[in-house]
Amino acid sequence: MHPDLEMMIVLQGFDLEVRRLTEEMAELPKRMARLAAQHEEAKRQLRSVTEDLAKEEVLRRRQELDIKDHQQKAARLRKQMDVVTTTAQASALEHEITFAEGEITRLEDAELESMERTEQLEAAKLTAEETVANLAQEHAAESARAAEALERDRALLAEVHAKRNELRPQIGESSLSTYDRVAKSRGTALAEGVDQKCSACQMMVRPQRWNDLRERSNDEAMFTCETCGRLLYWDPARDAPQKKPVKNESIAASIVRAL
Repeated sequence: MHPDLEMMIVLQGFDLEVRRLTEEMAELPKRMARLAAQHEEAKRQLRSVTEDLAKEEVLRRRQELDIKDHQQKAARLRKQMDVVTTTAQASALEHEITFAEGEITRLEDAELESMERTEQLEAAKLTAEETVANLAQEHAAESARAAEALERDRALLAEVHAKRNELRPQIGESSLSTYDRVAKSRGTALAEGVDQKCSACQMMVRPQRWNDLRERSNDEAMFTCETCGRLLYWDPARDAPQKKPVKNESIAASIVRAL
């Protein structure tokens, strides 16, 4: 295998780790923002339920006053019935009494409906209060975990960057230029050849190229996937016999250990 290729395998591992850590660090504030938004939404719902409860209380007080007014009116009209002198007056009073009693019944039914809504709202309020408390606790705990994770990721990122910057100058200029160009366009510059396929694009490698790729004595050549353009490498540890428990260290692992 070309010596630059061996180092580029390790370099890609560093680059992938940099990408992972960077994405993880970028995701932390987004996750915190989502939790904060959920907490605010839960508090908004709690405020809405509390306001609805207050409205129902105001509504019932008004209904109780209206019921009392109609009851007093009906009582007053019944007293007037004792002193009427004509049939027309009696009929008019009876009509007003019937209307007042109908309003009393309607308001009492409405008051009962309001009480049922209040029961539902009180249950919803308890649920909303519990949700707000749980989200507040979760947000606080997640904030602490996020702060620790961010500090840890920053330290790891600095360590990986240091190893990456130490490795890059050891790679030939032409090879490094090819690596950077392919990585920029494809996301990754190298792909392992497995079962005569490019592990990145899953396309078959021609038999002759596959044989050349597996020829360990060919230290001068680097092979690319004819489909995706990535640099191909073959790890002999995958093809090692499995009959006996033999420790077959991968290429990348052996290079990282030697750094």
